[in-house]
Amino acid sequence: MARATSQLDANLAHALELFTHVKAMHSRKMFGGAGIYSASVMFALVTGDGIYLKADDQTKAEFEAAGSSPFHYTPPSGKRPVTMNYWRLPDSAADDAEEAMGWAQKAIDAAQKAKPPAPRRGPRP
Repeated sequence: MARATSQLDANLAHALELFTHVKAMHSRKMFGGAGIYSASVMFALVTGDGIYLKADDQTKAEFEAAGSSPFHYTPPSGKRPVTMNYWRLPDSAADDAEEAMGWAQKAIDAAQKAKPPAPRRGPRP
């Protein structure tokens, strides 16, 4: 477990360095990984395996063309694996902050589009 945590910490530090120019960026550890946010939207998921970025229908094809793959996990119930709309940061961007920022901006845009509307306040009609 210590090795997985140290790899997560290393991947998170690397991601934060790559995305240093993201506005209002912060991170939060959760569920054995970490989320990276721009303001209130999570645009990246970091695990011990790597850095994954939010995708949508438009950007999935771009991630695929770059040789990326989606994040998936098997829930504790052991049932079928779950695939999420987060795709691995392409290898070519792993050590190129400028390219990584381009992918991050696409992920932020996708996350903003996917963000559910704020809950209504006040009495219901």
